[in-house]
Amino acid sequence: MSPQGRRRPSWYRAWSTITPASLQVRRRPAPRVRRVAYCILIRHGRSTANTAGVLAGWTPGVALDDTGREQAAALVTRLEGTPFVHVATSPLQRCRETAQPLLEAHGLTAQVHEGLGECHYGAWTGRPLSELAGEPLWRVVQDQPSLATFPDGLEHPGESIRSMADRAVAAVREIDAAVTAEHGEHAVWAAVSHGDVIKSVLADATATALDDFQRLHVDPASVSVVHYTATRPMLLRSNDTGRSALTPPRPKGDTPPAGDAPVGGGAGLGSTP
Repeated sequence: MSPQGRRRPSWYRAWSTITPASLQVRRRPAPRVRRVAYCILIRHGRSTANTAGVLAGWTPGVALDDTGREQAAALVTRLEGTPFVHVATSPLQRCRETAQPLLEAHGLTAQVHEGLGECHYGAWTGRPLSELAGEPLWRVVQDQPSLATFPDGLEHPGESIRSMADRAVAAVREIDAAVTAEHGEHAVWAAVSHGDVIKSVLADATATALDDFQRLHVDPASVSVVHYTATRPMLLRSNDTGRSALTPPRPKGDTPPAGDAPVGGGAGLGSTP
């Protein structure tokens, strides 16, 4: 009863039992964060198809040109001090040639992984980019790539960009998990692949919709770094070519229509596509 002889309401009695000690929040132990490896994504150096302005796809025998070989050799210096424990590469020659100097510098043998291979461009394979830009499918590739499927050719099967992206992301995550399991946290490994493939992985890492992946740019011999954690991937670096970013290079030669991405990745800014 109150001093005035009136009964206190039930909510008052319940509230009066709360003490400072009862207000303390029980803290659960912080979950252990599983630290994982660092994936360094390397696009192949400039190829003979890049300088010719054609879409190489899975055409056999497409090698690095002189500039591409210089770019591959320079990767050893650019990445000096990086403790690589593993290098995976696309099966295609231009990627294997790009990986070779790193393999020799670190005493490693490449893991060849089909999932890192170029998109299967089907009937588009080997055709000039300037010619492909006039195809109706070009606009789909540029504006809604998640809906784009390249038609089968006589020698090369086609593939959808969605399928390419799914298998590329799956391959990188699979290799990353294997490297972590074998070499422990903070291990560093490299994946040598192709422009559109790497763009797909970067889009996944940044939660970018596939229809927006043409906003990303991946130059020949560029380096991007993704760190997969227990909660989310983190993009630590993108399209690092070793050049100063203060003065953007000007594209030379024939280029795609303004705002369009070079299918396959192109030859990089300052070069013929």
